[in-house]
Amino acid sequence: MSLVLLAVILALGWAAATGAFTLLNLLFGALIAGLGLFLVRDRVESPRLLSRARRIVSLAGLFIYELALSASRVAVLVLRPDMHSHLRPGIIAFPLTATRDAEITLLANLITLTPGTLSVDVSEDRKILYVHALSVTDKEALIAEIARGFEAKVMEAFR
Repeated sequence: MSLVLLAVILALGWAAATGAFTLLNLLFGALIAGLGLFLVRDRVESPRLLSRARRIVSLAGLFIYELALSASRVAVLVLRPDMHSHLRPGIIAFPLTATRDAEITLLANLITLTPGTLSVDVSEDRKILYVHALSVTDKEALIAEIARGFEAKVMEAFR
């Protein structure tokens, strides 16, 4: 994407955010966009930018899907008259493949934001993430689900 096209898109975004599509406001937005793009031009002109944006959107899509799925599972669990007989709370030790602090932090936050799971702690050597879940019937399946889902997408988005 060329810098000029990106500046036009940012100027239109500025006008939409301020609610005024006047010529003066569009020019001001273009000026601000131009200055901002000048400062970050080496990052924006990179061909990897679109590829990374696609991977981040993919991660966001997975999170929204998992959020809806987990919310429905927890709702069904909570609405059961015999809820306590179906609860199988437990803490699992999830072996981390992610090594960077940002990746581990994002993974832990995504797990915590998903209903029914909570990131409890990270080991001091950053190799294990402890996760609490409301219903743990198969620890290995839960570990595999997190590894194939959130962890794989987080590492894909950051590398």
